[in-house]
Amino acid sequence: MADYGIGASDEIARLSLGRDAESPPPPPPPNIKSPGVVATDVTAKFSEAVTALSPGELVKDGFFTLFESVAALEIMDPKMDSGCVKAGDEFEELYDVSRPLRPEEVLGIIDQLLCHEISWHLGYPLSQTLFTSVYVEALLMPTPLKIDDAQFVRFGRVETNQQPMSMVLRAYCLGMLKACGYVNERIKSEHYYEEEDFVTNTYNRNLLTRIPTSDVMQVLTDAEDLLASCKNSIGEEVTEALISRLALRRSFLAAAECPQHMKEPEKAQKPWREGRDLIAKIGSTHDLARPVADAFSAKLQRKLASTMPPRPIVELAFQDAFRHLSRLFEDGADVIRVLDYTDSQCLQTFVATFQARRPQPLVYVRTLLQTFLFNAMEILGAMSIRQLLDDDFSIVTLPASPLLDRSNDDIEAPQDPRFVIAEQMELFRQRAAQPFLDILRTACQNRCRVRRTLCHIVRDWESLQVDAEEIDQILQVKSGEKPRVQPSAAGGDAVESYSLPLSSWTYLYKLRQMEQIVQLGFELEIYQPDELGGMYWFLNYLARFRLQHTERIKSFIVHQVEEARSTPNRPASKADNWLQRSLAHTRLSLLDAAVTWELSDALCCLYIVLGRLGLVKAPPRPYSNDELRFALRMKAFSSIGFPSAPTFDDFTLGTTQPDTTTEELLEYGERAAAGAKKGFETLSKLSAEESFSVGSHDRWVSMVKSALKSSIATVIAISTVQKALAKATKCNGVSVKVEIPTPDKTYHEWWIVPKISPI
Repeated sequence: MADYGIGASDEIARLSLGRDAESPPPPPPPNIKSPGVVATDVTAKFSEAVTALSPGELVKDGFFTLFESVAALEIMDPKMDSGCVKAGDEFEELYDVSRPLRPEEVLGIIDQLLCHEISWHLGYPLSQTLFTSVYVEALLMPTPLKIDDAQFVRFGRVETNQQPMSMVLRAYCLGMLKACGYVNERIKSEHYYEEEDFVTNTYNRNLLTRIPTSDVMQVLTDAEDLLASCKNSIGEEVTEALISRLALRRSFLAAAECPQHMKEPEKAQKPWREGRDLIAKIGSTHDLARPVADAFSAKLQRKLASTMPPRPIVELAFQDAFRHLSRLFEDGADVIRVLDYTDSQCLQTFVATFQARRPQPLVYVRTLLQTFLFNAMEILGAMSIRQLLDDDFSIVTLPASPLLDRSNDDIEAPQDPRFVIAEQMELFRQRAAQPFLDILRTACQNRCRVRRTLCHIVRDWESLQVDAEEIDQILQVKSGEKPRVQPSAAGGDAVESYSLPLSSWTYLYKLRQMEQIVQLGFELEIYQPDELGGMYWFLNYLARFRLQHTERIKSFIVHQVEEARSTPNRPASKADNWLQRSLAHTRLSLLDAAVTWELSDALCCLYIVLGRLGLVKAPPRPYSNDELRFALRMKAFSSIGFPSAPTFDDFTLGTTQPDTTTEELLEYGERAAAGAKKGFETLSKLSAEESFSVGSHDRWVSMVKSALKSSIATVIAISTVQKALAKATKCNGVSVKVEIPTPDKTYHEWWIVPKISPI
């Protein structure tokens, strides 16, 4: 008898169900003629033994090895074996795609397909979504080479393909599959995380890649014309419902080609806006649909090229799918606005605020954003990486600087200082390009990956800072820069200082990313409630460094502005605009660092007090201690030379404040929260140009106002604790209830303000 492996599961299933009579007669036994070999046909005995087994029952021989046992587990296990058929069930899906359909049934099938398509966008595989449709399977197998091949019925009663409702459903399916093909290829061409973000596996099915889009568009147009001619017989409501769904397919298909129109933002945005306008009509007509559950079957997974066991069909409610669909078109229309470039800081604000919206845009929209940013080594389809970097240098640390003068590139004499300047600047651009672009690319990932990737990227910025300091020394000599004399911070003799523009630029970005790593920890619920005070202390620690560094940058820019103004009879020039733009950026950076410092300080004080009063307690940690947990939280910053991570003793001292009374802590926290409130109010009043949020000002203001509400809530929480302390007695203690909200229940995900209510 042959050894039955995994590939024999279908044959075993038929034998075990007593259906061997339906199978073709077994081949004759092999004719083995060899001395010492006696061949025995055991087929009849094996068939008789199998009939005694119930479906799903396994028999294991005592000499069956572990390896053979694991390999055989799939056989006849309904959870693992796609060939296992329940008693009384059919192996094949018997649904007839040639059956006549009523308009309401077509509407029901289309809406169910829409739910499955959105489920696929949410990260479920095609095997559990669209490929469970009998109509989709009929269109895709065998693979159609031209539009006329893509029919529900290929052989036999082909005249059923001419039924009006079949033609409408076919048009919708073709438009859907062609758009899914575009989506799949777009996501695969960009940076994403398989299984975590999206599943691109098509299971050896071709999503109409060989059929031109124009042919599919024509089929959709013909189907709309057909519906218009049948309006009287079908009914106006159902007809309009079907036409709106076909129009949505045309819009989505056109929108999937928007990367081809990067240089024409209006043209790229048009199909997204048209689809967004159609969605309301689709939602209002769903009640007319009649579901056809038999048109979807998990049995179709048996025909897919997959090593995965059969899985149930993903059932997404239409209202949930409709909400995600609305958001898809809303985000798709919004992401095109990134093509309207203003400057590098506005671009970073656009990407950061777009990716931080809740819920986060679907992975397809995020990969579209990546395409716009990095396609063909061009930024937004029109700029070189050098242009973007130079624009950012000119805003942050090098406004109107001769170091960025393009004429330096034309100097060919090695002894000329301008030749060395051009050479060193180009060297720094080459080293800075990847870390800088990684900031934008990382922001396009899901939020968990953003934090995880930032922990690696910040090390690249640490290395870049070492290179920047060396290049700054060379540029300082070649440019003939004169030092500025500044009073010593310790009150001693004045000291000379140089601007060090490249290392200052690098250090500022490194500090921003270190802060963002900590802030995303609050958003992603990485820290336990008893750790919040300590992590806000560390955020305050980093914000102080950023504030001091921004003040240093500002001092050199102000000095440069004063020098320009002191030149007599100097006409206004473009350089003055660059200087003013750089001053505006330093003001914004100072405000942002200040409010981060103040609010984190206030929350730190509040959580220290709550810990002292026993209102926030640490959970049991039998396998951990404070020092090990501190080392874990500081692990991402262990490779950073400056600012170096605090020691455990400094961290403990800062998060316990043993020399400060509870009342003093609350008073200090109240002042800090009030300062943060005033700072956020100032930020919220900045214009799009002043806040470097052109193209995303509404989103930026919304985030600032959310943080403003958090600062107000902090003031209220501290006041509540102060009143409770004033009323407390030695017997009863502080009578308040503390609730630590999850990030989605706060005003801003980065500011976890405890809800304190008197008992």
